[in-house]
Amino acid sequence: MAQLKLHADRLFPSDPETRKIARRLYEKVSELPIISPHGHTDPSWFAGNEAFPNPADLLITPDHYVFRMLYSQGIRMEDLGVPQIDGGDPVDPRTVWRIFADNYHLFDGTPSRIWHDWVYSQVFGLTETLSAETADHYYDVIDHKLRQDDFRPRALFDRFNIEVIATTEDPLDPLVHHAKLQDDGWGKKVITAFRPDNVLDPDYEGFAENIARLGEITGCDTTDYQGYIDALMDRRAFFKRHGATSSDHGHPTATTADLTRAGAEALFTKARKGECSPVEAETFRGHMLVEMARMSLEDGLVMQIHPGSHRNHNRQVFERFGRDKGADIPTKTDYVTALGPLLDRFGNEPGLTIILFTLDETVYSRELAPLAGHYPVLKLGPPWWFHDSPEGMRRFREQATETAGFYNTVGFNDDTRAFLSIPARHDVARRMDCGFLARLVAEHRMREEDAERVAYDLTYNLAKAAYRL
Repeated sequence: MAQLKLHADRLFPSDPETRKIARRLYEKVSELPIISPHGHTDPSWFAGNEAFPNPADLLITPDHYVFRMLYSQGIRMEDLGVPQIDGGDPVDPRTVWRIFADNYHLFDGTPSRIWHDWVYSQVFGLTETLSAETADHYYDVIDHKLRQDDFRPRALFDRFNIEVIATTEDPLDPLVHHAKLQDDGWGKKVITAFRPDNVLDPDYEGFAENIARLGEITGCDTTDYQGYIDALMDRRAFFKRHGATSSDHGHPTATTADLTRAGAEALFTKARKGECSPVEAETFRGHMLVEMARMSLEDGLVMQIHPGSHRNHNRQVFERFGRDKGADIPTKTDYVTALGPLLDRFGNEPGLTIILFTLDETVYSRELAPLAGHYPVLKLGPPWWFHDSPEGMRRFREQATETAGFYNTVGFNDDTRAFLSIPARHDVARRMDCGFLARLVAEHRMREEDAERVAYDLTYNLAKAAYRL
């Protein structure tokens, strides 16, 4: 059986001298606490602190990185236990695990393989590579450990040296789990983030019903544009009381629009009635991004914009399984023109922070780095989603640093539902950043003592400062 062993110099440069520098830099930052300011873990895990149910439900079924790859090879989602909208038949988790193990080779060369191998080795102490032959051994070891108290969510949180983690909730969420966390003294460890897409996007399923519910929750008349704005401000304040320091906006594009009051009221009325054309829906979303920036300037929430995903591209999967099932596909994204109205109004405000993400890597050096290298409000988020990978991180640093520098970026965030992979993801980012810095040192473009400072900031300080933690 093949042995599972993580090489001490993994991901470091192959040149021996540069590798030595990377190793020295990494030693300075490898044990720093994890700041995870943007993610999608379930707050109920930490509030309830119940044992995770089984290996499949923890590591396979909720992870779209995993099941999208398996689905691409003809394996049915229902056979992997992915919940169907109509319920479907229950699936034996051990069977799900065996399917995954039998196809683990599909993940060769992918970030998922790096993350999973780290989890199996460092969290569960497994020493043989996952395969069809070792599937049951893996399942039994992991299942047994998940029943132990030191593998409950809060114990793992502490073991992973996580200082703070942000979950993501929509404005209709009552935040009962975050209230419980605050009562238990965990309110500064696990915080929420305000994700209002479902009440800002006229194309979001159930938009009109969501607006009505927003009014019920806040006591505002959301049939009226001013009441709608008041309701959003009310929920932002509610989220701040539950620890939020940021808002999070996943619009299809980066389009912004600064409408007149009359124009905004007219579009809101059409949106609420489901009468917007595609162009009008896009304009309304764009206007609401400007409104969110205005509110952020008032209440201090850091604003994150991550556009450029064609959501739910596979219509059959969406209709059977719902959102976030691995069928979101990157699209070409314009930032220079699209952000113009927002930047015209708020681009020079010292009290506002807007963090930009992209799935379109062609804009790193042409658009994003020049924008962030000029406008005081803009920072660049780390390589995101499809580019949360060693090569994606390398491309980002190579294309953005010369124009935007390191200090117009915000370090790293993991943006994941897969809780156990968080330390693995941060470790990859730390190693890749140290490797990039080591090359600058080796080429005499940076002193090693300066590289140590930058490595520390990329690992810890920049995320903490940018998200006002």
